[in-house]
Amino acid sequence: MQIELGLDTFGDTSLGADGTLKPHDAVLRDVVEQGVLADQVGVHFLGLGEHHRTDFAISSPEVVLGAIAARTSRIRLGSAVTVLSSDDPVRVFQRFSTLNAISNGRAEVILGRGSFTESFPLFGYALDDYELLFEEKLDLFTHLIRDRSVTWSGQTRAPLAAQQVFPLLGDGMQVWVGVGGSPESVVRVVRQDLQMMLAIIGGDPRRFKPYVELYHRACAQLGRSAKPIGVHSPGHVAATDDLAAEQLWPHYKAMFDRIGAERGWPPVTSDRFRAEITDGSLYVGSPETVARKIASTMKTLGVTRFDMKYATGPMQHGVLMEGIRLYGEKVIPVVRDLLANMTIAAQ
Repeated sequence: MQIELGLDTFGDTSLGADGTLKPHDAVLRDVVEQGVLADQVGVHFLGLGEHHRTDFAISSPEVVLGAIAARTSRIRLGSAVTVLSSDDPVRVFQRFSTLNAISNGRAEVILGRGSFTESFPLFGYALDDYELLFEEKLDLFTHLIRDRSVTWSGQTRAPLAAQQVFPLLGDGMQVWVGVGGSPESVVRVVRQDLQMMLAIIGGDPRRFKPYVELYHRACAQLGRSAKPIGVHSPGHVAATDDLAAEQLWPHYKAMFDRIGAERGWPPVTSDRFRAEITDGSLYVGSPETVARKIASTMKTLGVTRFDMKYATGPMQHGVLMEGIRLYGEKVIPVVRDLLANMTIAAQ
């Protein structure tokens, strides 16, 4: 089994050495340095999420990914996610086909509807069209990555008639769809013959097993070949379990309480935080602890890709850099060994 271990970030606005929040331009430069380090220590993939809020600096992932591509040679680069519903599929295709060209075929795209809705009013889209926008735009994007001449029509944009879109993609590109846990989303991925990325951001990851099973049933029923499945979950790696939890907790609480206030959630408690580390989908601890939990999730769900969101709230750049180093140098080799031993034991 060929496994892949990646990292994701939204470019969370971080604290500087003086304890105040850094401006977005400084955070973006830090993200480039984080990407360069991830390449150096053997991380397979780096995903940058698109947001349009003050607490996240990345609104144009492809531009930042292009800067990282120019300073790296191996790591694959993509979004986490691109909010396709409020973008134009043709422009998304052009930006990622350009990134794919300048990175020598290292681009990927993870498409989704996003967990925030700021992009809809910002770009003039109605939330009432939430489902239709994603359904149609995903269908068009699928044609763009497969057809040199695209003919398409729908309700949400102008039709295309035998249209070529440049730059041409070349040898193709991995396209994932982020799935938050609805059966309809799983079937949509299979129908479009794309790859599924499960966004598991809370609770026992084993509860997503039925969605993996549904994916395989849908592949069989629709005559599709099963593709690699991935998982995206938050986490943080430090030298010890206690240090990792201590470093993450205040920033985790600050972020979730802020978002919770917007959405009517109660404040997160220390007990809830610890429960997510122990039994949920928060991968926090020493390299050995995090590796064991990742390996267990991958084995249980039968997935071959795991992307850890390594920045949660305003954690300092130096702390994030150390976490990236430990993830690449320590976590990834241990996960490989654990999964290899699990496979041998099962034979």
